[in-house]
Parts: sequence; C-alpha cells; structure tokens
Amino acid sequence: MTQPLSPTASQPAPPALAQLGIGLRQPHYRDWAERRPALGFVEVHSENFFADGGAALAVLDGVRSTHAVSLHGVGLALGSAAGVDAWHLERLARLVERIEPVRVSDHACFARAALPGGPVVHAADLLPIAFTEASLDILCANVERVQQRLKRSILVENLSAYVSFDDAEQMPEPEFFTRLVQRSGCQLLLDVNNLVVNAINLQRAPRRGDVAGASDDAVGAACTFIDALPPAAIGEIHLAGYCDTGTLVIDDHGSRVHAPVWQVYRHALARLGVLPSLIEWDTEVPPLDVLLEEAATAARCQHEVLAMERAA
Repeated sequence: MTQPLSPTASQPAPPALAQLGIGLRQPHYRDWAERRPALGFVEVHSENFFADGGAALAVLDGVRSTHAVSLHGVGLALGSAAGVDAWHLERLARLVERIEPVRVSDHACFARAALPGGPVVHAADLLPIAFTEASLDILCANVERVQQRLKRSILVENLSAYVSFDDAEQMPEPEFFTRLVQRSGCQLLLDVNNLVVNAINLQRAPRRGDVAGASDDAVGAACTFIDALPPAAIGEIHLAGYCDTGTLVIDDHGSRVHAPVWQVYRHALARLGVLPSLIEWDTEVPPLDVLLEEAATAARCQHEVLAMERAA
C-alpha cells in the first residue's frame, strides 16, 4: 500500500507533490488542520464559503495560511442564456479578493433559465450544453463577464453528460473548447474522469450496442480528445472515481480513480506536460489518507512521464 503523504505543516511540498492537490471536504477539516499534508494546493467548492464569516470561512483562512487554494465553483452556470447571476458573481468576487486563489474554475454547463412569464430559476445541477456557435457565443459572453469582474482569467471544466443534442450544427467538443479558450482568454480545466465516463457511455449507447470492450475503446477516444486540444489551453487536470452500473457509468466522485482514467491521465501528461492535478472525492468520503494515497499514485504517474522524457 502507498504510504500516506503527511509531513508537518512547516515542510513545503516536495518537488514530486508540488503539482498535486486534493479536494478538501468538511469530514477532513480536523485531520487536515492537525497534519497539514505536504501538497501543492487544496481545492474547495467556492459556494461553501459565500457566507459572511463563520466556521467554514475560518477553516479556509487557516488552509490558505499554509497552502495555495484553488476555488472550484458549481453554480455560475456559464452556459446559460439567462446569463450569470449578479449576486453569485459578487459573492465569488469577494471570496477571490479574500483568499487570492491560485486558480478559479467552474463548468461548461447551464442551470439558469427564465420560467415562462416568471423569474429566472436555478436548476441546482450541471446540465449539458450543445456544442454549437450559439452556445459558444453564450459561454464566451458569460466567461468574459466573470473574468472582467474578477480581474483574472478563469478555468472552464468539460462536463460529464448523460444526454446529447441531435443538432447538425454541432462541432466536435475539442474544437468547441479550443475556440472558447481562443476567444475568451480562459483556460480549460480538463476533467479526465469526465472524458472516460462520456466515452464509455457513448460506446454503450443503444445505437452502438453493448460493447464488451467499452472501457478499452473509451481510453482511445479520451486520448484522441486530448490530442485535439492545444497543450497551452489546459490549466489543471481533475481525477476522480466513477460508478459503473453495468449499463450506465456515473461520474459520482465516490471511489478511487479507475484504471482507464489512470491510463488517460498518463497520456495527458505525456501530451500536455506535467500540470496541476487534483483528486476529487465528493460522495462516500473516505479517510484523508485514502485521498493522499491517490495523490501519491498521481505523483508516480508524473514521475514516470518525466523519467521517460529525460530518457528520450
């Protein structure tokens, strides 16, 4: 078993861990405060810290005193034609000013829409968008508004989606994100787990039949997606576990990273270079040591790729 990574708070992250982080969740607050693991950064969900004061914000201030913090949002709904909620954006701006995060990110999704004759409502979900010119215009406009308010560029994450749009005007997803980066000046938060989840589900779609080798095919499809992206467009990588029901694969962030995701991650490192990489775990949250073990595995992947580059 991989040994947990838990040097004292006074020790900086060793070079092997400088580009690695974990998503810090409430069950780990006490353990984290006592151990201060030597990682390069910590990521938290922005919306959990929008309140004025309180225990959660005090915890985040303590984390920020020893580690770089990445703010990862789930509520901006950047792909919404209804635009970005002004209150949400102001709260995020206040948090950014307070924490001075190393990165700020959210998702390429929609969640805000106006009810017929009524107010704009939020679906409290990450709903997929079509990869069309119209969607790109909306996404770019919202990203630019956020960046102007925050006075910094943000990262936009590719989504795991369980429906697709039958639209002849759709462009390939890598092209869509490449053009987003070119037009808005943002970067892409590349979620490798989402790539694999989408690829497996596509292979199992009824029109293709239940493919026995779906995971193997998914690895190739995910790698092809990465190859179509300009390396400079990527600012961070996410790694997580998924739940395979046998018919549908769900991005639940509730288990260790699966083997196909590690395969694609190694390819991403070889193609894009070593980038800040995060272990996400949001359901059935295990002890902190389990996340640190996953971070250690990611560190070994980075070391292996760097060793191969030096030997080439």
